[in-house]
Amino acid sequence: MKIGGRVRGRGGFCRTRCRAFTLLEVLIALVIVAVALAALARAGAQAIDGQSMLEERTLALWVADNVLAELRLEAAPASGRRQGQRRMGDRDWYWQALIQPAPGDDLIRVDVAVHASARHETPILTHTGFLPR
Repeated sequence: MKIGGRVRGRGGFCRTRCRAFTLLEVLIALVIVAVALAALARAGAQAIDGQSMLEERTLALWVADNVLAELRLEAAPASGRRQGQRRMGDRDWYWQALIQPAPGDDLIRVDVAVHASARHETPILTHTGFLPR
């Protein structure tokens, strides 16, 4: 309805012609925003997973380093397997050490595998060190 050179729309007066977003345009915009937010949430979750994995591997490396340091304090550790438990970072860590002669006469090779559970499934980290005989 035209009143005095203006077009009257639903909600009031417009200068020339009322133009609003259609329902389809609003729905498409909402889909675009939803996809962007989902991608952002996924990226955030991956960053958190990466951070927790890095923390876990760092603590496991410290446990393995501590085991190697304790073995270094022994005169000459006997060949074989050893295992134990350490508490670090408010968690219990389980480790297994394989002690064997290294190639050559003056070194001992120690492979320390660190696990998050007592079942000794796939190790979080395996760290190799060499000790003097």
